[in-house]
Amino acid sequence: MTEPFLPYGRQVIEDDDVAAVAQALRSDFLTTGPEVAAFEAEFAQAVGAAQAVACINGTAALHMAMLALGVGEGDVCIVPSTTFLATANCARYVGAEVVFADVDPSTGLMGPEHLAAAMDRLGDRRLAAVLPVHLRGEVVDLPALAALAEPRGAVLVEDACHALGSVHTTAGRETPVGSCRWSAASTFSFHPVKTIATGEGGMVTTQDAAVAERLRLARSHGMVRPEGADPWWYEMPEPGFNYRLPDILCALGRSQLAKLPRFAKARRQLAAAYEARLADLAPQVQVAGRPAWSASVPHLMSVLIDFEGLGVGRAEVIAALRAQGIGAQVHYIPVHQQPYYRQRYGDLDLPGAQAWYERTLSLPLYPGLDEGDVDRVAEALAKALRLA
Repeated sequence: MTEPFLPYGRQVIEDDDVAAVAQALRSDFLTTGPEVAAFEAEFAQAVGAAQAVACINGTAALHMAMLALGVGEGDVCIVPSTTFLATANCARYVGAEVVFADVDPSTGLMGPEHLAAAMDRLGDRRLAAVLPVHLRGEVVDLPALAALAEPRGAVLVEDACHALGSVHTTAGRETPVGSCRWSAASTFSFHPVKTIATGEGGMVTTQDAAVAERLRLARSHGMVRPEGADPWWYEMPEPGFNYRLPDILCALGRSQLAKLPRFAKARRQLAAAYEARLADLAPQVQVAGRPAWSASVPHLMSVLIDFEGLGVGRAEVIAALRAQGIGAQVHYIPVHQQPYYRQRYGDLDLPGAQAWYERTLSLPLYPGLDEGDVDRVAEALAKALRLA
């Protein structure tokens, strides 16, 4: 019998998830109903935040955060170049400029030294926000980044789209990603390859009730209903967007969120199995680094491969894996190399981001796998790299 294809990531949808969506479909509200508020409350509790605001996807979450925090024309945001396009694009959506920071080539994360170097390129421009990315689910050094940003009057906005369930540990204290201990806001994605799925979906968490209120205005056209006004009356002090997350998807999100502990445990166990199995392929293949303070729920199983030393191209390896029923992906092309940003800011020398990009490969990781699948992937990778 042919073995099933293993993509690099996929959702795990079970019968109770289907039942939750069916129940929402039979309710009076398909959107803007009680499932939204319930999902927000349960999510806030899960990450230790005072406020959570649901929206249609992780990109919308980043955009809403910029709007709610007043980032705009004349401002600058610092973004690590190793991330998805949306982290940088959200600054441009509101008219702010982007300064790209380098990353550690072994972890893909922006550290305080990279933030400091990016700050040196600001000149006299106003730094409004720093957007650290918890790449792969690994947690950046939030207190160190905040210590650099705060004296410049800048806030941290965490791109936590990979990091639901991850924890920052320092001085014996565990701080969940999304609790916003050091940041003004954290943003999440519920795309099918993420830790929990709603199909599409996003969330912004914050400790600030006023920021949360501005987030809610941003997601629903900027409309307000003044107290004491006629029941049909609404006003729009400023334009917003239609970024609402329907009740149908929130019902799925609530069902998935209840499984977060199980999904997190499975991802950690699978990552540990990969580390043990791939040790046989060292030093040509190394599992991406994990900072000491990061207790992650792994989103990506990223390995760093010496393609040049092995004399094999990455595209050739991906094709060889696919021929064996294994999917792989690359996370990410450095954003500063995209045509739009090269035209706007010129060529930049960010060697850490380039080194990460040249070596990285993401292997299958999702709770639907088992350790036998990990063995299969490792064997296929060894064959593709001509190490077996």
